[in-house]
Amino acid sequence: MRLSDETLMDVSKRFRREMDRGLCRDTNPTASVKMLPTFVRSTPDGTEKGDFLALDLGGTNFRVLLVKVSDNGRQKVEMENQIYAIPEHLMRGSGTQLFDHIAECLANFMEKLGIKDRKLPLGFTFSFPCRQTKLDESLLVSWTKGFKCSSVEGHDVVALLRKAIRKRGDFDIDIVAVINDTVGTMMTCGYDDHNCEVGLIVGTGTNACYMEEMRHLETVEGDEGRMCVNMEWGAFGDNGELEDLRTEFDREIDCGSLNPGKQLFEKMISGMYMGELVRLILVKMAKEGYVFQGRVTSGLLTTGHFQTSFVSAIEKESADKVLRELGLDPSPEDCAATQRVCQVVSTRAAHLCAATLASVLRQIRDNKATDRMRTTVGVDGSVYKNHPQFARRLHKMVRRLVPDCDVRFLRSEDGSGKGAAMVTAVAYRLAMQHAERQRILDSLRLSREQLLEVKKRMSEQMAKGLSQETHATASVRMLPTFVRATPDGTERGDFLALDLGGTNFRVLLVRVRNGKRRSVEMHNKIYSIPQDVMQGTGDELFDHIVHCIGDFLEYMGMKGASLPLGFTFSFPCHQKKLDQGILLKWTKGFKATGCEGEDVVQLLKDAIHRQEVRVQGLTLTDPGFWPHCTGTNACYMEEMGNVELVEGDEGRMCINMEWGAFGDSGELDDFCTDFDHAVDNNSANPGKQRYEKMISGMYLGEIVRNVLLDFTSKGLLFRGRLSERLKTRGIFETRFLSQIESDRLALRQVRSILQHLGLTSSTCDDSILVKEVCTVVARRAAQLCGAGLAAVVDKIRENRSLPHLSITVGVDGTLYKLHPHFSSVMRETLRELAPQCDVTLLQSEDGSGKGAALITAVACRIRDAGQH
Repeated sequence: MRLSDETLMDVSKRFRREMDRGLCRDTNPTASVKMLPTFVRSTPDGTEKGDFLALDLGGTNFRVLLVKVSDNGRQKVEMENQIYAIPEHLMRGSGTQLFDHIAECLANFMEKLGIKDRKLPLGFTFSFPCRQTKLDESLLVSWTKGFKCSSVEGHDVVALLRKAIRKRGDFDIDIVAVINDTVGTMMTCGYDDHNCEVGLIVGTGTNACYMEEMRHLETVEGDEGRMCVNMEWGAFGDNGELEDLRTEFDREIDCGSLNPGKQLFEKMISGMYMGELVRLILVKMAKEGYVFQGRVTSGLLTTGHFQTSFVSAIEKESADKVLRELGLDPSPEDCAATQRVCQVVSTRAAHLCAATLASVLRQIRDNKATDRMRTTVGVDGSVYKNHPQFARRLHKMVRRLVPDCDVRFLRSEDGSGKGAAMVTAVAYRLAMQHAERQRILDSLRLSREQLLEVKKRMSEQMAKGLSQETHATASVRMLPTFVRATPDGTERGDFLALDLGGTNFRVLLVRVRNGKRRSVEMHNKIYSIPQDVMQGTGDELFDHIVHCIGDFLEYMGMKGASLPLGFTFSFPCHQKKLDQGILLKWTKGFKATGCEGEDVVQLLKDAIHRQEVRVQGLTLTDPGFWPHCTGTNACYMEEMGNVELVEGDEGRMCINMEWGAFGDSGELDDFCTDFDHAVDNNSANPGKQRYEKMISGMYLGEIVRNVLLDFTSKGLLFRGRLSERLKTRGIFETRFLSQIESDRLALRQVRSILQHLGLTSSTCDDSILVKEVCTVVARRAAQLCGAGLAAVVDKIRENRSLPHLSITVGVDGTLYKLHPHFSSVMRETLRELAPQCDVTLLQSEDGSGKGAALITAVACRIRDAGQH
C-alpha cells in the first residue's frame, strides 16, 4: 500500500488521460471520469448581493436556508437555516410524495421567517448522480444513500420540485440553479477567496470539480469562457486504470459492496471504506499470528464495525481503547502495529487524492499558459476535516507533485447550502450585469433601417457637395481631382513616384508594361526627413526631397534620365488642376515656412531646377482611398455633367469625397453615442471629421477604451477596479482590436493584452466582455463604412441608368487589411444596402506610390493620344 512518488506521478498521468477522454465528445461515453458540465459559468467576484433561498438535499435530513448577501463596501453573508427530516417511508415511496414533503417544509420555513409573500431566487443542492442539461435542469441518473423513490430516476428534479410548489399555490419561488455538494463547496469558498477555482470533497464519498475552459469541453456547445466541470472522479479505475495498484483488501471490499466494479477510486480513498480496509488488514495479520496473539473477535470480524472515525482516533491518540471495545486485549506492540496500519491506509488515501488533484491543477495551469500559478482549492468532507493527518499529507504531496503551483487549501465552513445560494447569487449578478451591458452596447448596434438612413443622408450630402450652389455648406466636399480616366491596360513606360505623408517618404521607379506580358514592376527606397528640415524653410524641405530623388536615380543607375513623376502629397490641399495643389495647412508635425497657401507642385519644380535633376511634367494625387489606420476617405469616377465646380460636361472625373467630415453638419447626431462624444470632445479637432471618428482606426481603440471605462465605473467589468493605464488616452491601440478579435487568439492572450494595460487581475469573463466590446465597435465601423460606400456605388449605377451594376472598389488601409472581420462585415452591409450592385472589394497591395505612378501613366497615355 506504500506508493512511491514515481508511482503517484504515473497515477497522475493516467488520471489526466481519463480527464481528456471525459472532455472529448467521442470518448466521453467510455471514460471512467465523466467530466460532467454543470452550467455554472462563473465564480463569485464579491459584488453579489441580495436575499437567496437554498435547499440542501443529500441524505435523510435536508436543510432549508435563507442567505443574505450584502456588498456595502465589505462582503457579508448572514444565514438562517432549519433542518428537516425525511421519514423512511418517504425515502422509499413515490417521487410525488417526497417533493410534496420538501415543498411543505419550504413553506413552513418561509412562514416562520415572514417571507412567504416574496418570490425569492432559490439554489438547490441535490447530491445524487445526475445528468445536467442546463443550470436549472438536472435528470436523476440513479438514487443512492438508501433512497428508492419511484418515478424520479430519468426525470428532471427541478421540474418535480416546481410542480410540487405550484400544486400548493400558497407561495412562489424562482429556482435558478441546481448543483451538487462539490460545486457548492467551490462556490462557498469562492466567495471568500476569489482565486478559488477547484472544489474537493473527501468524506463518506469523494469528488472534485474545477473551472474548465469551454473550448476543451466538447460535450457543450460554445467555446468562449469557462464552466465548472463536475468530475465524478470516484469512478476513476472502473476501466482498469488502477488494477496494478489495487490490493487483495481493495478487491475484497469491492466484492462485498453494493456496487461491485464501480467507484473503485472512491473505495480506495473515501471515509466510507477506510475503516473497512484497516479491519480487513488486521483480520489477516491476526489470522497469520502477527497481532493479538493470533486471536480474532466477532467485533473484528463484523463488516463495517471498524469505523473510519476509529482510524482518526487511533492516529490521534492510541489504539488501545478502540481495540478493547472490539473485545480484544492488545499488547503495546499490537497497538503500535494497528496505528501503523491506520497510518499506511490513510496515507495512501491522501497521496492518491493528491495525485489526481495534481492532474487538475496541471490542467488549469496549462489552460492559463503560465509557468507558475496561484490558486485556491475549496475543501469539505469529514475525512479532510476530522482526520488528524490527512490534510497535512495531502497538502505536502500536492506540493511535491506540482511544485510550480502555489496552492491554498480553504476549508468550507458553511456547507454546500451556502454554495447553492452563491451559485444563485452569481447567476443573478451575471444576468443583471449582462442586461445592463447589452443595454449600453445596443446604443452601438445599428439596425438595417438606421444604416439605410445613413446611406440616404450620405447621398444627400454628396449631391450638395457636387452642386455649385450648395458646395460651400456640404459636409462631404466632393473635390475634383482632375484625374479623368482610370488605367485601361495600354499604359507603358517608366515613371517616378514620390510618396510624402510623414517623417519618412518613398521614392519609387515604376515600370509599366502592356501587351501579352502586361506587368507593373516597382523599385523603391525610403528616405527620412530630419526634424530640423521638417520645421525649417520650404526651400530646405523641397531641396532635401529633390536631393533624395537624385540619390535614388543614381542608385538605380539612371542618373540624367528624364522621367514623368507622380507626387502623392498627403496633406490638406486645394486642387485646381491635375498638376497643381495649394497646401492649406501643414499637419503631422511639419512646420516648414513659406509653403502654406503655395502650390506644392511648383515648389517641387523650383527645387528640381535648382538642383538640375531631370524630371518631366509633374502630376499631384490625393493619397488614400479607404480606412487607413489614421483616417478614412473615398473617391470615385463621377460624370462630368454632375461636377458643377469644373467646366465641361464630357467624360468623367475622379471625385475626392473627403467623406471623413460627413456628420459635421449634424447628419450623424442621432447615431452618435456618449462614447463618440467623449472621443470627439477630447480630440484635436472637436466637431470635425465626425464620420471618420466613428469608423477609422485612429479612433476605434479610443471608443473601446471609453466603453470599458463606463463598464468598470458601473461595476460591470474588472470587478469595478480601474487601472491607471486604462485612464490614459490612446493607450488602447487599434491594433489591439484586430488582435483581440482574431479567431486564432485564445482568451489567455486577450488577458495578456489586458495585463499590458495594467489590468493584472482581469478574469476570463473580463476577457470575453472586452472581446464583445471590440466586436460591437468594429462591426459598427464596418457597417457605417459599408453604408457610405453603398451610397457611392448606387450613385454610379444611377448615373449610368443601369438596373444592375458590377463594379470593383480598390481598398487600402491597415484597419481593412489587418482586422479579421472588417472586410466581411463591409461586404455583408453592401449586399444588404445596395442589392442592385455586385461589388468586388480588391485590396491594394502597393500603396499610394504605385497609384501616383499609374495616374502619371494614364495622363501620359491621354496626352500622347492627343486628348486634353
